[in-house]
Amino acid sequence: MADYSEVIRKHRRDHLSTPNSLPRGVHRYFESTLLALPIEQVFAFFSKAENLEAITPAELAFRIETPLPIVMGQGTLIDYRLKLNGVSFAWRTRITAWDPPYAFVDEQLKGPYAAWLHTHTFSDEGGKTRMDDEVLYKLPLWPLGEVAYPFVKSKVEGIFRHRRAKMREILGV
Repeated sequence: MADYSEVIRKHRRDHLSTPNSLPRGVHRYFESTLLALPIEQVFAFFSKAENLEAITPAELAFRIETPLPIVMGQGTLIDYRLKLNGVSFAWRTRITAWDPPYAFVDEQLKGPYAAWLHTHTFSDEGGKTRMDDEVLYKLPLWPLGEVAYPFVKSKVEGIFRHRRAKMREILGV
């Protein structure tokens, strides 16, 4: 995992110093959240796939189709079903990196995006946990699909806003 972590850190440095360093059509969503909980507790919450269902907005009708419990680790495949604007679709992800309690990465193999790579990183800050989410995504049918970008960006931001609030509610922070 050390090599992969270095690639992520380098990308973040490159992207921050050169904001247009992403490939054409790839968008980035990033947020950082500080939680007054130890890193092991925060990572444990996110390492249970069923918690994703609990923090996803109800209007997405999100459900995990892979039988529970799911043993998380590098290579784990997870199948979901969700609805967006009334249209139901399947989503399959693979955990492409797993480094407890510091990071994991899920990548869409099948779903609504041309590409989706979600990096979750966790760091201890004196007994509190800094949780960073970075999502790199590309809309389908590029460049035509870009017309939907303002809508998709708003949806992604709303989903993460909801997740942050539900996570704080469930974890009691």
